[in-house]
Parts: sequence; C-alpha cells; structure tokens
Amino acid sequence: MAERALRLADSEGQEAVTIRRLAKELGVTPMALYWHFKNKDELLLGVIDHALSEVRADPQAGDPWQKRLRTLFETVVGVMREHPSLPSLLFAVDKTQTGSFARATDDTLALLSDAGFTLEEGYWVATHLLHAAIGLVSGQPGCPPGVPADQTEEWRRQKRMQMSLLPSDRYPKLVEYAASYETEPDMDRYYAFCIDLIVGGVETMAASR
Repeated sequence: MAERALRLADSEGQEAVTIRRLAKELGVTPMALYWHFKNKDELLLGVIDHALSEVRADPQAGDPWQKRLRTLFETVVGVMREHPSLPSLLFAVDKTQTGSFARATDDTLALLSDAGFTLEEGYWVATHLLHAAIGLVSGQPGCPPGVPADQTEEWRRQKRMQMSLLPSDRYPKLVEYAASYETEPDMDRYYAFCIDLIVGGVETMAASR
C-alpha cells in the first residue's frame, strides 16, 4: 500500500497521493483505506515511514563511526535518488512523527556523539546531512526531473547554447563549462564526489576537536 503510494508520488507528484486516488490504484473503496489512515497527512507519514525503513546505523556494528556515518548517508542519498518525490514529502508533514525518521535521526546522533560532538552539535550536523542529501538529488547535473528521456539531448543542446553565448570576457569559466553539456553527466562520479565532500567535512571537523 505504502509502496504503491510512493510510486504514485514519484510518477505524478505529491499532490496525486490522496486516499481516493490510492484506493482507485489498489482497486478498493476509499473506506477500506480509512481503516489504516484517517486522512492524507497520515497517509503521507506512512509513505515516508516506508521509504526510510532501510535507513539506519547499527549501533552494535564494529566499524568506526566514520564508516557507519558514510554508509547511512549513502543510504539516504540512494533512497532519494530512487524516489524523487521524497524531499517534497519530507516537508509536507511532520516527519519526526514517523518511526523510521526518528530512528535514523537517533542513530545519527549516536554516531556523532562517538565522533566527539555534543548532542546539540550532533543535531545540527544531522540536520545539515539531511538537507545536503536533498540538495544533492534536487541539484544533480543534467536534465531536471520530469524531462522525458527522448528530450534530454535537446535539453542539453539548448543549455549548452545558452551558456556558451554568455559574454566570454565576463564569464570565461561558465562559457568553458558549457562544453560539459555535450554528453550525459557521470552520475555515479557526481554522487561519489559529493558524498566524499560532505562526509569528509564532518570527519575533518571531528578530527579537529
């Protein structure tokens, strides 16, 4: 049920996720779903809880905090890559009411405590990591979400032309960068680089304390 609602949000946007629409997708009456969700907010909370169910750090694992934090962050980014609707869902309702989000946050705070951060500082870092994951996915290079696959080449061509026509005496590096739109971006390299950048910053700050 939650998986179907999540896929619906990914394909048509958060607004499409209503109890009536989901009931239609599942071939049941809306009343059948009201046994599980009193309203749309509860439905969205259920979707978030499902989406984040695999995001956790085992406090009993023997790996150092750096490795466990990186794995947790990679998992969050991976879930958001798979489900582009998740960032907007996280801001639509109070995500702290879901067990999965609360558990992932608590796990992160425990890891950051091991790193030497105070609980308050750890919460700041955890919040930064969440928003960084959202930023990585929403700002990934290449075509924005929603551009049909058969139109991506034309989108890149127009973007390349637009950027290459900037005044080169004022924006030489942007004009030079325009050539990067000739080919599809290497998404795996992009995410690996950015995860290193973000997690490396946390590691550096922890080491300096």
